[in-house]
Amino acid sequence: MKYLTHWLTAFVTVVLLTYVGLQDPSFKETLRLKSFDYLLANEEKTPSQDITILTIDEQAIEKYGQWPWPRKVLADIIIKLRQNDTGIIVMPILFSERDRFDGDMDFCETLTYGTVIAQVGTSQKRKSNPVPRGVAKIGDPLNFLFEWDGMVGPLPELAECASGVGVINTAPEIDGVTRRVPLIMKIGDEVYPNMAIETIRVAVGDPSYQVKADMNGVVAMRVPAYATINTDANARIWVRWNKEFKTMSVASDDFSSAAGTTVIIAMTAEGLGGVIATPLGEQYDYVVSANTLQTILDGETIQRADWLIELVVAFFLGCVIVLVCRFLPYWAIAIALVAITFSAGYYITFAFKSQLLFDISWILVTAFVVAFHSTFLRFILEFKAKQQIRKQFEKYLDPRQVAILVKDPSKLKLGGERKEMSFLFMDIVGFTPISEYYKNKDDPEGLVEVINDYLNRMSNIVLKNGGTIDKYMGDCIMAFWNAPLDCPNHAEMAVKTSIECAEETDKIKEEFKQKGLPDINIGSGVNTGTCIVGNMGSEARLDYSVIGDAVNLAARLEATTRNYKDENGKVTPTLYSSYTMEQLETIKSVEVDKIKVKGKDELITIYKPVSE
Repeated sequence: MKYLTHWLTAFVTVVLLTYVGLQDPSFKETLRLKSFDYLLANEEKTPSQDITILTIDEQAIEKYGQWPWPRKVLADIIIKLRQNDTGIIVMPILFSERDRFDGDMDFCETLTYGTVIAQVGTSQKRKSNPVPRGVAKIGDPLNFLFEWDGMVGPLPELAECASGVGVINTAPEIDGVTRRVPLIMKIGDEVYPNMAIETIRVAVGDPSYQVKADMNGVVAMRVPAYATINTDANARIWVRWNKEFKTMSVASDDFSSAAGTTVIIAMTAEGLGGVIATPLGEQYDYVVSANTLQTILDGETIQRADWLIELVVAFFLGCVIVLVCRFLPYWAIAIALVAITFSAGYYITFAFKSQLLFDISWILVTAFVVAFHSTFLRFILEFKAKQQIRKQFEKYLDPRQVAILVKDPSKLKLGGERKEMSFLFMDIVGFTPISEYYKNKDDPEGLVEVINDYLNRMSNIVLKNGGTIDKYMGDCIMAFWNAPLDCPNHAEMAVKTSIECAEETDKIKEEFKQKGLPDINIGSGVNTGTCIVGNMGSEARLDYSVIGDAVNLAARLEATTRNYKDENGKVTPTLYSSYTMEQLETIKSVEVDKIKVKGKDELITIYKPVSE
């Protein structure tokens, strides 16, 4: 239940991220837009066959003088363009003041045929010669349109002469970058078209527009004689920035290359041309008009995917990541995240080529945040588990075995497991005289020191041979093999340990003799059989231990060693059952006896090791 609760927190993280995505805060919007910038800015550039840019640059200023030029100069330029059979002439320039050289009438005459001039929305609540345009409405789009407080238009006579008047304002995103351009906007109930869509209207000769809206916003707008243009809910389109335009200076003497194209007259001379932030960086403001117009002409208006799809994908991917981080190795988690990233990149690129903007940014944020959270959670859980293993086994297993368990906890099956194992019970024979010796000397500390030294030396041999020390019972040691780590030759190692402990006891006897201590011997019982091994105890205290009849037989064999002595009266140090003897490969055995033990109906054949 504890681990389930831990992983529920990872799921809660997914839910919280989904909720944040649903709220769509500004930082999420900024992240989304930046991911779109990468797509928009890295499209393959293609040359435009429809638009020519005629720049009022330093060369033109040198030729015609300081700006503003006399309107007659502009009139002559337009006439020259007409003589070269150009298409619509677009002038994103505001002519709100009269010409100081009285050239407005000459200029007005040239605007009559296929020329679009500019008007500008303002934040000031005033109208100065605004030029609205009629719109046929299907539904009610007005509540969804961008709104200006005021509008500054061209001189009335120029507006009257011009074929069209379009708004040149953009609608930057929250980070100040222009990515989308509203095709229509409003002041009150009056609708004003963008210069790009106004150019389309003038080109096809339609008097007005059609706009369709539903309860969620604008769906599309239409120039009746041209085509339906899909927009977002605010009548905006995403601008494609992948076009390269033919460019020439107004100062040029040859405009023939502009024949058959829409000409945009743009101011680029230092101090004249305005700049706008775009996904390509800062660009002259005419670039927005040119790219917006080209986007419409190419029919490449991009649509945003349904936000609900993106949110559902983020949620389910987050859930998958939780499962991945829970069950797969760390290297697999890393590979999964890399695969997700590359798959996402491929998908959004594919979608973009299909004129669909799919917001993968929040999906990736969800994936990586959930992956980090889940991986860190898993690390903490594994760290705690390893610490628990180390704490539980470091006193009972060889450090090398503990290291193996810590490195791979899966080798440790907790909770109880049926397994064939070998068991060793080892006790001091002749402990009473030693106890009496220290009692007579009134030296209990000395007795403890002797016992601890004995237990330490025996324990080292057990651990060296891969055994697990189950418990100490006074001067008795209980150990087992083949758990928690597998030991294929567990019977061999148990008997080998018993033999080595007997040899070490002989050394201890010599030390006792030198100290004047009583003689001691050890008795060891070894048995092999199936038992239950695992964590046992209560919620307050758990011990890794074994239970089973095979364990009991080993204990009884240890007690039986006192009944078998050699010709010198020395206790047989090691006795083991036939179950153990059958698995010995290198240790030679000799039968000692057949005995009856408590709890067994059949006789048990017991053996002892013999040297070559």
